[in-house]
Amino acid sequence: MHEILDIVDHEDKVIGRASRQEVHRQGFLHRSTHLLVFDEQGRVLLQKRSIDKDTFPGKWDSSVSGHVDSGEHYDECIVREAKEEIGLDLEEVPEKLFKVEACEQTAQEFTWVYRTISPGPFTINEKEISEIRWNTRNEVSSLLDLEPESFSPAFALVWKILEEGD
Repeated sequence: MHEILDIVDHEDKVIGRASRQEVHRQGFLHRSTHLLVFDEQGRVLLQKRSIDKDTFPGKWDSSVSGHVDSGEHYDECIVREAKEEIGLDLEEVPEKLFKVEACEQTAQEFTWVYRTISPGPFTINEKEISEIRWNTRNEVSSLLDLEPESFSPAFALVWKILEEGD
């Protein structure tokens, strides 16, 4: 199955569509979402991307992240991706935190970042994710300082913006 994504302009307005492979190969601007799942103790769930992923394999990333399909809205995408990646059924669209402008760290993706609270249980999609792990905010920040190469650049940027905002 080939993912078809919307190509967008610098204002995030749809100007075309292409396969995911073409979008990435050409460096077209496109859309993605990230979800940060926290538990009642304030820990954040991180996923380790499968070693088979075409981008940032084996890197730690947001609890959920994925491309917005062609014709799909950001809010629809995050609900779909939460179910597909970690088996989380969201009854409503989670809290929208902020939007990241398309840039090198996001691989030219405009990215809406969301937050929810859930203790799980979670069921990981092993094609996408090799493991999940709860981390305190301090643990994430320390690991990002000590081992930045073990995280996806998009997550590192999302976390920096989150920490600056809190």
